Amino acid sequence: MQITTIISDFTQLKTDCLIIGLSESLILDKIGQSLDKACGDKIKAALELGDFNGKLGESLTLTSLKELAIKRLLIIGTGNDKNRGALQYRKVLTTAYNLLLKTKTTQAVSTLHLISVNHHDVSWCIKESILSLFDSTYQFDQFKSKPANKYSLNKFQLAFANKKEANEAGTTINYAKPIAEGIKLTKDLANTPPNICNPSYLAEQAQALAKQYSTLTVEIIDEKEAKKMGMGAFTAVTQGSDNAGKIIILQYKGTNSKSEPIALVGKGITYDTGGYSLKDPVPMTDMKYDMCGAATVLGVLQACAEIKLPLNIIGIIAAAENMINGQASRNSDIVTSLSGQTIEITNTDAEGRLVLCDALTYVKKYNPKKVITVATLTGAAIIALGFETTALLANNQVLAEELLAAGNEAEDKAWQLPLFEEYHEYLKSEFADFINASLSRAAGTITAAYFLSNFTKDYHWAHLDIAGSSLVTGRQAKASGRPIPLLMTYLLNQVKSQS
Repeated sequence: MQITTIISDFTQLKTDCLIIGLSESLILDKIGQSLDKACGDKIKAALELGDFNGKLGESLTLTSLKELAIKRLLIIGTGNDKNRGALQYRKVLTTAYNLLLKTKTTQAVSTLHLISVNHHDVSWCIKESILSLFDSTYQFDQFKSKPANKYSLNKFQLAFANKKEANEAGTTINYAKPIAEGIKLTKDLANTPPNICNPSYLAEQAQALAKQYSTLTVEIIDEKEAKKMGMGAFTAVTQGSDNAGKIIILQYKGTNSKSEPIALVGKGITYDTGGYSLKDPVPMTDMKYDMCGAATVLGVLQACAEIKLPLNIIGIIAAAENMINGQASRNSDIVTSLSGQTIEITNTDAEGRLVLCDALTYVKKYNPKKVITVATLTGAAIIALGFETTALLANNQVLAEELLAAGNEAEDKAWQLPLFEEYHEYLKSEFADFINASLSRAAGTITAAYFLSNFTKDYHWAHLDIAGSSLVTGRQAKASGRPIPLLMTYLLNQVKSQS
């Protein structure tokens, strides 16, 4: 979709649809006043009928404004001016887009980015307008025999009163659209069924990105090579499947600087049965989404390459299926990780931390400045924080606070949980260095991250448990594309801090 800015005298604007906002005060802004004057007070007359009160989620469509070259004027209720935060603003956007997409409109102009939102500026509103538009138009129907009808909308313009504002907005669009496209890639990968999206498929997607962008290079470590290298924790999971596991390394070189890279390590379990610790049938239905961490890494790196972000980033994906065959790991097996530390497997359904721990050891060869793991690691994160918030744990408080701030800025929020030494007690083993999963149900998200912390002693590390936030719940779960807004805001802030 083409997304641009437009500088216009709104009374002379020619468009299929103009979208404006109106609060509960029902006081038209300068744009509304000029339109109303040009059409002979027809807007005020429509408001006086009392069918529209400006409340959040309300709408009014006017189509008989013959004095204007606007086929539809879509007025969206924006609620109370004083209480309009990010949640309310997003409802304004989704209300507008859902109505717009039901029409045959091919080109639309919006002023909703000019609405005031508590704690956020116009740039944030522009970015949200674009992300919300992409979310509203998202369709995943390539596996249906009769795909849904495509939306008519193909051109969307953000209106401004002068050239300076339009130019500033153009800069925001130039990074917001690639972020939206990165989210779309992440959703597409996560929503793809597991009989297609297996470890080899993820490797092919990484190779396709490296072919598309000269700033990306890819290396694939296959299962046999990983075993030779000593990745005993990773191969303890992969050996249970006929689809071989892959360690996928996708490097983004956005600068010639020899500065230490930032590393993103994604869990890529393309299907999780739980192994011999077999899951119940109902929750197993959504286990194609156990690779959302991997999908996030690919989406972020695509966005960075498209924006040409001046950073160096290492993306590592530990891709595997957690299945059951004659070679599958058993509870009580003891394996040796790439770090040399031994692990007693007490739960084969705690496989994500096994594939990640070897990836966390391997990433040391790149001498990373900071390492961030992204994983649908524990159901306990959903119990603690629901589907709204990402769990964050870290061995470095500065990194933790940078990520928390990025989440707040993007309104893709995270909440920090502790990694106190006392949690080591949950992972003690009589027979190995530690167990992979606590025998207690207590503190599940924390103990999982504490397990990973045993492999991150040599660098600053943070962990994002996205078990809940990576999904949109409903009759059937769908991928949300989170936490890409958080991570991209963090990376953009890293660029700002260097300038």
